[in-house]
Amino acid sequence: MDDQTTVTRNAGHLTRVRGSVGRRVVGRERELDLVLAAVAAGRDILLEGPPGTSKSTILRAIAEEWGIPFVLVEGNADLTPSKLLGGHDPARVLREGYRDENFVDGPLVRAMREGGFLYMEEFNRAPDDTLNTLLTAMAERQVTIPRIGTITAQPTFRIIGSMNPYDHVGTTRLSTSVHDRFNRLVVGYQGAEAERRIVALRTGLGPDGGQDVPTDLASALVTDAVALTRATREREDTRQGSSVRGAIDLALVAAQLLALHGVDSPGEGRVTAQVNTRRRYAEAVLESALVALSGRINVDEAAGTTPERVLREIWEDHFILHPAAADPG
Repeated sequence: MDDQTTVTRNAGHLTRVRGSVGRRVVGRERELDLVLAAVAAGRDILLEGPPGTSKSTILRAIAEEWGIPFVLVEGNADLTPSKLLGGHDPARVLREGYRDENFVDGPLVRAMREGGFLYMEEFNRAPDDTLNTLLTAMAERQVTIPRIGTITAQPTFRIIGSMNPYDHVGTTRLSTSVHDRFNRLVVGYQGAEAERRIVALRTGLGPDGGQDVPTDLASALVTDAVALTRATREREDTRQGSSVRGAIDLALVAAQLLALHGVDSPGEGRVTAQVNTRRRYAEAVLESALVALSGRINVDEAAGTTPERVLREIWEDHFILHPAAADPG
């Protein structure tokens, strides 16, 4: 099926799919529109951005709306062409010989046969020969496998890659021929308000979230978790800060820790009991941040510091140096 037929078939569904997916993705209207337009037009696309920026969420939602598989594969040095394509089951080959029935599809062949999205994370970590196999599938929409023959992709088959621009360890520079085959979309971090909405939704700490946490405490946890997480991206001594996933975990861990300590309020005002509650709340947030964020930030080696020290400094700035910024809401 040619590209124009693919576009025509999907054009009447774009508005419905856009509306349905948009209700599941927070603050990604532009990115959703562009990804949806690209895949509906029959194009493969490379998404470039840090982890935790809703790339796979958007793609999973589109695939689900289209009723097609979402096939996830991680790019790394061990991803050979044979792993991508698949192979015959050795035990069955010994008993039956080489037969179509004992061929086990790899992720690329499965996505082609079933017309799904092949989503390769860490695309620039895959070896060159593996990427060349992908280029053949992209250019011809088919691959030829010894003893099996030619596999032709279904019309909805797409190859979608993702790359982290901040991570250069173990990665390779993509060739011009690879870039020439892909559309490219840069996906950055969302704004603070969008991230607060995401954390409230994912943790159940929003107004209708169902968590058994007082409203003022839930609001404070969401606000503080997002503020501390976003601050990890703004430091000169970090090469990469945490994604919103860190804020989600921070809020969830802190909520449980506060429940263990019997704290049901973030504490406000100057009354002694409230100040003590505020101190206990802030300390719980710090301990939770060390657990949730320390493994997610990449400290610049030249800075001579540690993730724990960076997080403590961020916490002090938020709760002690500028306490007004830490007030709920």
